[in-house]
Amino acid sequence: MEKSCVQVYTGNGKGKTTAAMGLAVRGAGRGLTVKIVQFMKARETGELASLGRLGIELVRASQCKKFYRMMSDEEKAELRDGACEVLRLIETWLDKIDLLILDEALGALTCGVLKLEELLHIMDVRGGTEVVLTGRDAPGEIVQKADLVTEMREVKHYMNSGISARKGIEF
Repeated sequence: MEKSCVQVYTGNGKGKTTAAMGLAVRGAGRGLTVKIVQFMKARETGELASLGRLGIELVRASQCKKFYRMMSDEEKAELRDGACEVLRLIETWLDKIDLLILDEALGALTCGVLKLEELLHIMDVRGGTEVVLTGRDAPGEIVQKADLVTEMREVKHYMNSGISARKGIEF
């Protein structure tokens, strides 16, 4: 890539992961090498099957089967260990891929599964790799260093009227 950038999709609105997955599909369609790491997710989702068909590798780190605040210290330590393992893997990818999406990395940061210094380091050493971070509550240091920051803001959400997550739409 001529110039790599860091993109951040944050905020309390729906669409952060959806935007990042759309970018992955666009990149793969243009011949880019794309890798995705999902933090804090364990649920079976539609993107798992479809991205693989497009040649996009998706790795799940820190598979979270319940809310972080409800986990034992042992479960939290397992999440951190998984995240550390994936961070080492990411270091080996950076000079070989065009687009790296760290889905829910900001949520993992908020919970303490990732450290701010680790995400800032990836942003610093990315070379020619475009990096995308998603999740709520992007800290100022990330926002300042990023090249593009989009805040998804909830104006109205059907889940507030009792419609639960739907297969193929939310997962």
